[in-house]
Amino acid sequence: MNVLAISGYKPFELGIFKKDHPSAAFIKAAIKKALLPKVEEGLEWVLISGQLGVELWAAETVFELQVDYPELKLAVITPFLNQEASWNEHNKEWYESVLMQADFVDSVTKKGYEKPWQFRLKNQFFLDKSDGLLLLYDQEKEGSPKYLYELAVKYQEGHDYLIELITFYDLQMIVEEEQLKQTEY
Repeated sequence: MNVLAISGYKPFELGIFKKDHPSAAFIKAAIKKALLPKVEEGLEWVLISGQLGVELWAAETVFELQVDYPELKLAVITPFLNQEASWNEHNKEWYESVLMQADFVDSVTKKGYEKPWQFRLKNQFFLDKSDGLLLLYDQEKEGSPKYLYELAVKYQEGHDYLIELITFYDLQMIVEEEQLKQTEY
């Protein structure tokens, strides 16, 4: 696997309203746990669209992994230009800091937001340009990742394509593992 797309819920869909909320650490730990074996097997690129939440936490996880795996690269390919235009200042700063550290930044459509088709085009682009998808998504809780997941399942029917989900059960296991580590010290 050379390129892995990562996506998932937006923070408000998870009830998280600050980028450094304690839950974010568990989400990043789950992403790292899923990413590490792939990186050790030669994963070269992580692809995100730069949306708030799981994708930016994934970017931060990639930056942490780059300390030990400098060959790992991050590409941020947004669905359209200036997607952060309506975000608050804290979220804009977070997004900008990720873009500044990314190895590649571009947009699928070279214009601002017009219509939802730009998100569909981005989802298809991600599937076409990656070998697999790591998605924080639980079918019990609908949300924005549903569209990418359903498209990926359909795409998988005609392509050799890995879909790996991080579910709420997986997150609960990470929480318990991390709590166990704390009590062992």
